Amino acid sequence: MNTRKRLAAMRKAGVLPEQAPPPPPNPACVVVADQPCEHALADRELNRQLYDYEQNVRSGFTAIIDTLKTLSDCQHTMNFVEEAQRLAVERLGYELPVELLEDSWIAGLDLRALHAWCTFQAIKTCVERAPVDQRPLQERSLLDAAFIQCCGYHTLDISPCADGRLQGLVPFILRLAPNDAVAVKAYAGAMFDIEDDILDWTQRELHRLSGGIPGGEEANYLKVAVYHYSTSNPNHEGCAAHGSNERVAVESALARLNELRAAIDNTFGIGAAPDILLLGVDTDIDAIRVHLPDAKGDISPHRYVESFQIYHDTIGMTAEHARAHIDAAITEAEHAEGWARGAGQTPAGIRRLILHLLEANLSQIEYVIQHHEGRYRVIGHNERFICVGEAMSELQLRNKFYFAHLDTVEEGANDMDVGIRIFTGLNVRHGLGVPVLIHFHYSQRVPGARERAITRCMRVKEAVQARYPELHRNHRLFCQMAISDIHGSERCTFVEDEPEIIGH
Repeated sequence: MNTRKRLAAMRKAGVLPEQAPPPPPNPACVVVADQPCEHALADRELNRQLYDYEQNVRSGFTAIIDTLKTLSDCQHTMNFVEEAQRLAVERLGYELPVELLEDSWIAGLDLRALHAWCTFQAIKTCVERAPVDQRPLQERSLLDAAFIQCCGYHTLDISPCADGRLQGLVPFILRLAPNDAVAVKAYAGAMFDIEDDILDWTQRELHRLSGGIPGGEEANYLKVAVYHYSTSNPNHEGCAAHGSNERVAVESALARLNELRAAIDNTFGIGAAPDILLLGVDTDIDAIRVHLPDAKGDISPHRYVESFQIYHDTIGMTAEHARAHIDAAITEAEHAEGWARGAGQTPAGIRRLILHLLEANLSQIEYVIQHHEGRYRVIGHNERFICVGEAMSELQLRNKFYFAHLDTVEEGANDMDVGIRIFTGLNVRHGLGVPVLIHFHYSQRVPGARERAITRCMRVKEAVQARYPELHRNHRLFCQMAISDIHGSERCTFVEDEPEIIGH
């Protein structure tokens, strides 16, 4: 029996797992001799700069494993500490904690602790480099604060799923420039906290009414929920919080948006509620699905436009004709019948925003085609750490981290549990621990805010350790606390000089 037949027989007998079928090609464009995937509306220069950023960030994390493997091989040599530090500086750009190296000849290297320590250092390096890395997006983005205000909105409050595959949503998938008009808080399954969102809406409205948002006096607030799905493996690589059931993900996110509208109208009077928008993301290729609100602001799960179809239909068109096609696609969806039927056309302001979101996403579709062979090689989870508390806008990249937005562990228990479940498969089963960055913002304008942020970090850290006692007890949980000044220059300052190594 030849090797191929023997392997097939072993898979059939259950000795080896079945091989996953090769993923289908990108539905938007397949490169052929006479049809390059170069869209007239794609910003290829921004794509190039974003790819450089992606490579820089990923290299800081991928180098960790290779470096630690090398250290593992030479840990019993006479000059190990000096050689380890030389390799660390050469490959990672920083030295390692001496106390984790000196006693390696006795009990062996604590590779689990070193892996967590290096992960936190890579995070810090990325945050420090962010002002330079984010400059291209600020300079070239179609969607900045001025444009958002032109659409009639002073705030875009976005709640994506906490899944790591959506962590590049703002700079990559939507091409939104970093600005104060955009707020992002992720929750498992995009199931944002309604009471918390009412407080956010109230604060921003008070800020607007008091003149704190220049030019925003007549503008509105837009709440956006973002669910996700996988076209190449829909039953296994969709939203974990919804059991990879796309229909449930859509309906749950929409229900939460409608509940927020009703809550604000019931509390502050009819007409007070913000506008809403529902987006879907195919995380295999980063294409978006935009559900169109009707004239009353109501959204149907069945009334939408998909950017991958627009890319496919308009490849080879001029920029002018492609924009006209996007407008026509929206018009066609607005007049859909049956389940998708709505009460009139989408209001002008949000329609303009949707036009630009679809156009901006065409660049991301082409980005995946040009730099990731049309579909991401890893379509599932591949995160490096869990971020708990408040996310940092300085580090936004697909599958870089799983984010659990919370004030207390109790209220974010579901989000944390999903993250731990993901990292059990990614890290724990392979002998590594779970790196958890606990991060909160404070404002230097508020007396005592920095100290309270640190206390908050400590309280959440203790609660995380208490919620996962087995991981904590077995040296599988590594927590680092960090704070950032929302109005100043302090970014991701570790509360301790080095992360606490649980179990040491």
